[in-house]
Amino acid sequence: MDILNCPSCNSLFVITKFRDVCDACYKEEEAKYDKVYAYIRKKINRTASMMQVVRDTGVEEILIIKFVKTGKLRISQFPNLGIPCEKCGTQIKGGRLCSNCSDSLRSDLQAFEDEDRRLTEIPGHEKKNTYYMKDDLKG
Repeated sequence: MDILNCPSCNSLFVITKFRDVCDACYKEEEAKYDKVYAYIRKKINRTASMMQVVRDTGVEEILIIKFVKTGKLRISQFPNLGIPCEKCGTQIKGGRLCSNCSDSLRSDLQAFEDEDRRLTEIPGHEKKNTYYMKDDLKG
């Protein structure tokens, strides 16, 4: 059982896998969720952008993003809602990275692996092993 300070109000609370804020802040978040959901559920608001939802409901963008990331809001039903890519900020429908950043990361990783493989093929060049077995540490 972990006791932490609430990131919203700084009061102490017991963190669980279901809540990352205290009871009072959780109830406030639920009320804001209800407000956002009621807004975007209306047919005329289903195509609202994130900025429109923030402006019209008064709910912070970061909280709406939290609702999406935790699965409370499913943006697949709302074509103009999205969450920002964690690297470049481009709007995406799911995951953590946009396809461009994901491809770039994959490419960088492949280049690193290729360089690592090339270095191990050079005669006389040995890669230093930084991992130790438990028995190696016993002296």
